[in-house]
Parts: sequence; structure tokens; C-alpha cells
Amino acid sequence: MNEATEHDPAVATLIKDLESQGEGRLLDPIDRNSEILFGLFMVLTFTGTLSVATAGREDVKLMLVAAIGCNIAWGFVDGVMYVLRNLVVRAREATLQRAVRAARRPEQAHHLIATQIGPMAAGLGAPGLERVRLWIMDQPPPPVGRMRMTAHDLRSALGVFLLVFLSTFPVVLPFVFIEDLQLAKRLSAATAIAMLFLCGYGWGRYGGLSPWRAGLVMVLLGVVVEAIVIALGG
Repeated sequence: MNEATEHDPAVATLIKDLESQGEGRLLDPIDRNSEILFGLFMVLTFTGTLSVATAGREDVKLMLVAAIGCNIAWGFVDGVMYVLRNLVVRAREATLQRAVRAARRPEQAHHLIATQIGPMAAGLGAPGLERVRLWIMDQPPPPVGRMRMTAHDLRSALGVFLLVFLSTFPVVLPFVFIEDLQLAKRLSAATAIAMLFLCGYGWGRYGGLSPWRAGLVMVLLGVVVEAIVIALGG
């Protein structure tokens, strides 16, 4: 690790994250934190509407059942959508490879490759893009037709489900163990704020932003979003 990297934590974090991608990681930080936030927002629509003045233990029980059931259903749906997204991405990549192979002129293939890579393709220039084109031409033709699910897809979908499902419990556990409903709500809210902050902190660190600032912004944004969701009827 060179001197520039040592003085730039964001660069060091990026290098570490890219190196870890080949170590069997199922979900990247964006996906992980997103799924936790989805589950968190869902459960908050139940805990946030529980009235301290009128709710009894039966109301709390119904809230717990509804919150857990909702996140089980949402985790299942989100896991299915994650697999479908992976299939579409792979189909898109296969289509791009076929288009590059079918291009009549190298310049056409270069344009397709550069469009896929994005702005950093300018650093490759025509020689670099040509090397990529020749590498694609040297690979076996991509499959035509339906994309197949892989074991990695299924493991990742299970990871998505577990993140959404398990994110329910830190917020609802105070209602299970604490009889005082007002105290339970305060502890639940404090837990939710802590989870929002940690998700924002993780995103900030991953994106090379100020982790503390990103965490605080996520808390503020989460409170606003949840207030709007509850105002619209959950």
C-alpha cells in the first residue's frame, strides 16, 4: 500500500472491498445496508403507530405478529426480486458480448464496450478497447436463451431474506421484555436510530464520504421517510 493510499482512508477502504469481492461475499455493502433499511422501515410502520395511551398487551402482541409477518413476506419478495435482477444483469451482459462479436467494424465494438464501462473507458483509448474486444472474441460464445439460476443466486437471496427478517427483532424486542409501553417505545426508537446511523456510516465509509456525516444524514432522512410513510397510512 503506497503513501497516497495510507493518507486516504477512502482509497484504502475501496481497495480492501475490491479485494474481498473474490472471497465469496454474497452481498456488497450497498445491498446489505439497503435490505436492513427496508426491513427497518417496515417494522417502524408498526411500532411507530402504537399508541402509548390506549394500547394494551393484546395490541402489542398483534403488532409483533403483524411486524414479523410483514417482514417475512417482504424478505421473501425481496429475495425473489434479487434473483430476477441477477438474471436480467447476466442476460444483458450476454447480449452485450453477442453485440460486440457481431459488430461489423472494431469501432462499433469499441463504442459498445466504452458505453458499458462508463467514463473511465476514456483512459483505455482505442488500443485498450481493442484489447477488450479481442478478449471477448476469444471467449466461448455466450448462451442464447434463458439465464439459469446459480447456487450463488440462491444463497444471496437467502441472505437478502435473513437481513430483512432479522432487522425486525432489535426494534421489537423491547416490547417483548419490557412491560412499560412508554419505556419500550423509547428503547425501540433508540435502537432504530442506532441502526439508521450504522447503515449510513457503512454507506459513507463504502462511498468514500464522511462516515459520521453520512450516518447523521441517514438518521434524519430515515425519520422523515418514516414520518411520511406513517402519515400515508403505513
